[in-house]
Amino acid sequence: MANVEQIQPKKRPSLVVQLAMLLAMTGAAVGMGWFSGGYLKQGEAPAPVPAAPENAGNPEKSAEVGKQIAGPTVVQLAPITTNLAAPSEIWIRLEASVLYDAPQPQEMTEQIHQDLLAFVRTLKMHQIEGASGYQHLKADLDERAALRSGGHVKQVLIRTMLLE
Repeated sequence: MANVEQIQPKKRPSLVVQLAMLLAMTGAAVGMGWFSGGYLKQGEAPAPVPAAPENAGNPEKSAEVGKQIAGPTVVQLAPITTNLAAPSEIWIRLEASVLYDAPQPQEMTEQIHQDLLAFVRTLKMHQIEGASGYQHLKADLDERAALRSGGHVKQVLIRTMLLE
């Protein structure tokens, strides 16, 4: 038989040591997060400020320069309401906007609208079912709008799409 004196219970670290280790690990985690956040933010460049036009005194030329500097613009298309190709009793209402790289004439927006309307009329229900169908529809709309605009359309933003 073993002596009771020989078997000693295992000593556990004291509560003070455990709390100190917890605080040290928490402090290390906060410090690593702070340093990594600073490192990642360091790669971001501030947005450049456009230079003042040379002919700021002439209002006509200033307006022309302002139009050239203008950046991306979002233009809302008229709602597209039509029936699908199959089944023909299903109706679709699509509200979308177009993201241009620079301001474009209204005629281009109307041409894109008519082209998207013609495309939506050729859709079949099984082509737009599910998440992958939606992604394919969005990719097709983006491609058709970019082709119609000569590359000025960067994205077609689908606001609502209802099927009835």
